[in-house]
Amino acid sequence: MRSNQFNILVVAILMGGGAAYLARSWVQTQMSASASQQAAGQIVIAAASLQYGATVASDSVTEVPWFTTSLPEGAFASKDDLLRGGRRIVLSPVKRGEPILQSKITGPGQRASLASLLDEGKRAVTVQVDDVRGVAGFVLPGDFVDIVMIADEASNRRQSFSDILLEHVKVLAIDQIADDGDGKPTVARAVTVEATKEQAQKILLATNIGRLSLILGRPTEANTDPNRRISERDIGRTAPEPARPVAPPRPAPVAAAPAPPAPPSNLAKVFIVRNGESKEYSVSRSDDAPTVGQPVNRVGRPAIRARFGARGGMLGLETPR
Repeated sequence: MRSNQFNILVVAILMGGGAAYLARSWVQTQMSASASQQAAGQIVIAAASLQYGATVASDSVTEVPWFTTSLPEGAFASKDDLLRGGRRIVLSPVKRGEPILQSKITGPGQRASLASLLDEGKRAVTVQVDDVRGVAGFVLPGDFVDIVMIADEASNRRQSFSDILLEHVKVLAIDQIADDGDGKPTVARAVTVEATKEQAQKILLATNIGRLSLILGRPTEANTDPNRRISERDIGRTAPEPARPVAPPRPAPVAAAPAPPAPPSNLAKVFIVRNGESKEYSVSRSDDAPTVGQPVNRVGRPAIRARFGARGGMLGLETPR
């Protein structure tokens, strides 16, 4: 009985010693790791929340130890590096404890303008929106949106369609505000986005063709699905057939003008010779042709006597002397 108790005591002592050895080794390893990381240096962070347009001052930032071998891109290792060359203005809101990066502040001595927010080779262009097309005001500076154009087809059917004009475009400002403020949704009338020169030309041209709307997306989302035009047929609406043009009525034929009446066949030509002068007259011949010696005209001129043959032809004329 006593031998068993002795054996148990020996085992417990051995196990306790092993645990103490392992604990001592782990503590030494952690201490050596911490000692090796202390030589990395320091990094400048915000001592308080900094909003857009705030001036970066010595009391608004602080230095904290940095336990890695490299600093984030655009970070500052000391206040002297940050404040050297002149004052800097905050371009994007910085939370307390967040590292101060060059992309979120202006250069030394520069003013806080919208142009300072643009990346290399980018342009700023404004899209007119309302409370619906602006995603009910939930779009804030720094978000990424898709721009959709809604227009009508240039055809007789006049069907509406929507196209994805641009994808994953960064929002720079809402109206004339370039920071997110308190993060509450506000109804905006204009949204300024960052785009290349070609994209800016597309947006300006699309404003003359149709209406532009925004689709809010995740900042880290990478959509690889192909875009497809959506028309009224995709939502179950079909356009009516275009009305066929009615042919104009044919004009009524114009009646031919009546032919001029033929000259009467009973006209006869009369030649009068008097005092060496000859004159021609046309006279109507009737069934009761005058006989020889009967006067033809008794008014204002000497009487004319005519002689006719058996077939109605005139043989001669006589005028009294």
